[in-house]
Amino acid sequence: MDHGNADTGVKGWTAGAAAGMSQGMTLIPYALLRYYHSIGLSDREAMLLIHLIGYQQVEFKTFPSLEELSDVTGAPASFIATSLQRLMKEGLLGIDEYVDETQGIHYERYNLNGLYERLASCLAEEGKEMSADGTTFASPLLNARPVSGKGTDSEKSTPEKEERNLFSIFEKEFGRPLSPMELETISGWVDADRYPDELILLALKEAVFAGKLHFRYIDRILLEWSRNRVRTAQDAKAYTQKFRNIGR
Repeated sequence: MDHGNADTGVKGWTAGAAAGMSQGMTLIPYALLRYYHSIGLSDREAMLLIHLIGYQQVEFKTFPSLEELSDVTGAPASFIATSLQRLMKEGLLGIDEYVDETQGIHYERYNLNGLYERLASCLAEEGKEMSADGTTFASPLLNARPVSGKGTDSEKSTPEKEERNLFSIFEKEFGRPLSPMELETISGWVDADRYPDELILLALKEAVFAGKLHFRYIDRILLEWSRNRVRTAQDAKAYTQKFRNIGR
């Protein structure tokens, strides 16, 4: 065996691989590396966000699956789903939904604007503190005004524990882990629509009873109840019973 040729081949492959890596690079905001602990992210959550950025920039995948994220992070899909939900609840991550009118296709993409705004606020806060010491900054980011948020953590009404209980119950009924979009839907019912937990669970029960166990049907039930001023579990039971009696 010609070891000289083998060494040359290895060096050539290494050089080619290095060149390929330089062309497939992901731009990571330095502020993310510097402040991720300050904004309450764990190492694994920060790495998850870096992978989302990489998918968008290099592979042009705006909504990678739980399985894909699990493969690249080495974390279980259940952990990925829980982490994504926490990031969404903290306002660091969002999901935008789009419709291709020509083909009638619905698709989603992860939105990282919340993360970037939080990091910008960290930069601005640091700039403000250092300016108090008489330091002048060349970077406009350090002198920028903090971006106004949608409320502090203490202003968010529903405890995480209650939402997690809802997630667990839904996963048990569906017989599978919920997708990030489904987790966000439940959070929206609780945080934005202000539906009581008991009302959400009753709507889930109605969907099971009707044999239509999917989120759009549950959402339609909740919307119909809201339009008819159904506010409590007792209201919902009375409203449902009235229509069942009409159908007899």
